[in-house]
Amino acid sequence: MLMPAFELHKPVSIEEAVALARDLIDSGQEFDWVSGGTDLIPNYKWHINTKPHVISLAGIEEMKSLSMTEIGAGVKLSQLEVSDEIHPLLKTAAGKVASSLIRKSATLGGNICLDTRCFWYNQSEDWRRSIEWCHKADCGTGADCRVIPNQNTLCVATYQGDMAASLISLGAMITLVGPDGIREMPIEDFFELDGMKKNVLQKGEFVCKVTFSEEVSKRVGAYKKLRVRETWDFPEAGSAASWIPGDLSSLRIGTTGIESIPRSHCKEIEQHANWNDEDSIFELSQAVQKSVKAVNNTILSPRYRKAMVSVLTRRAIEEII
Repeated sequence: MLMPAFELHKPVSIEEAVALARDLIDSGQEFDWVSGGTDLIPNYKWHINTKPHVISLAGIEEMKSLSMTEIGAGVKLSQLEVSDEIHPLLKTAAGKVASSLIRKSATLGGNICLDTRCFWYNQSEDWRRSIEWCHKADCGTGADCRVIPNQNTLCVATYQGDMAASLISLGAMITLVGPDGIREMPIEDFFELDGMKKNVLQKGEFVCKVTFSEEVSKRVGAYKKLRVRETWDFPEAGSAASWIPGDLSSLRIGTTGIESIPRSHCKEIEQHANWNDEDSIFELSQAVQKSVKAVNNTILSPRYRKAMVSVLTRRAIEEII
């Protein structure tokens, strides 16, 4: 498939990237951000929501910091996979993303901002035209959602990034930069339950880095992933858990691959605070399962994926204790 024409901009600093974004916004031009390009470029080749301008963040060294308490959005997943400077849980999660070749290009920021996926959306332009489009890529036709018919107000495309669940379980904060300044928030607040909007990024903003508290080095974590093949595939479901050994109240759980957002499960943990034996861990994992809502837009059935959330969560907790 032919790549559509676009103008590529290559800033070398955060300030230059923000200035470029501001200029394009002021001139009424649409644009996308790109770093590794492992998600955006295939979508462009399929002519999915393309833009006339693309701003590359790959040349910004400020976004490549790597330590236990700070990871730049421009750090490649292959670096995380082998680094001894970050939390082991992030090494594990990074090593489960796609293939080794893709991990050499893909970045942490790109994985966090991964576009949501759906049977009806991630297809060629000819294929999508043959079904008269879908709500997320409607080409101006106002098409209905194909997963939940007869409505075009909510997209339920599934978020299938690997890193988010582990970042949630480690209590990560995310830093956003844009024309209106800098924003920081817990990473679970970054995502929005809408397969089209996906996250809280405002026009011209991009992810700069993720940070962690000093206590992160005390945490023990595990990430469990369901996928059709052992490599390459996106998660059909994923669950990450971490805690500070001996402190039941420190448990944090994040899930991914089920809905339009990854989820933090603080509420379920609060309701099952005494998760100190096999039965209570099972009850907690069942509560996590009940809190997620899968839809029929990935390879495996919603019922199976939802059931596996409990299994993956229980396995992750059993591993960390």
